[in-house]
Amino acid sequence: MDKVKYKILVMSGKGGVGKTTVATNLAFVLSKKGFKVGLLDIDIHGPNVPKMLGLEDKTMESKNNKMIPINTKEGIKVISMAFLLKKQDATIWRGPMKHKVIQEFIEKANWGSLDYLIVDAPPGTGDEVLSASQILKPITGSVIVSMPQKISLLDAGKSIDFSNKLEIPIIGLIENMSGDIFGKGKVEAFSDEEGTTFLGSLELDKEITKVNDEGIPFTKTNSKNTSSFKKITDKIINYCVV
Repeated sequence: MDKVKYKILVMSGKGGVGKTTVATNLAFVLSKKGFKVGLLDIDIHGPNVPKMLGLEDKTMESKNNKMIPINTKEGIKVISMAFLLKKQDATIWRGPMKHKVIQEFIEKANWGSLDYLIVDAPPGTGDEVLSASQILKPITGSVIVSMPQKISLLDAGKSIDFSNKLEIPIIGLIENMSGDIFGKGKVEAFSDEEGTTFLGSLELDKEITKVNDEGIPFTKTNSKNTSSFKKITDKIINYCVV
């Protein structure tokens, strides 16, 4: 990991808020800007990164005792538990096994030189995100994704607390699925209350679900959220380089 400039942990306190969508599109936009990018999926029980990048039929190989990440067409290096499983296989592991495989993903993979390593964590503050945070230390910062619902904000607060307790700088919060159904503006208000940075909002858009299922990052399309997400990415870049 000494050849990785910036390590960004994408978190959410609650599942289903679009964290993996944010992680995959962040990696995609960074790569399109010319950066060398790695994407580490540490969701051991529900790894969805390969599906969202159209890589679900790929299998990882090893060479000289090093795992070889799967490369996207854009050159993003991806490692995920999904590359080691059949589609319907359940991973029924306790904490020590999860820690071991995450350690191997980080330390025994041929990541090479990277500008950014994006870490897609499972929801919550359990074994996986704790293990990755400890092994990758120091982490450049965390990006926390939340929907504008009170229950989602409650769990986002736990991600903030996790970051603070592990001394991980908080890059900022993103409001996903903003709009008439779930509300809008609440994550920004919550960020102000917590003294954290608000990175921006993404509108609820059924087209994102469609392209996710097709393995296409929505920022590769004419989604109404593409421009907003690129601005969010620019804020993250500025945070890292300052």
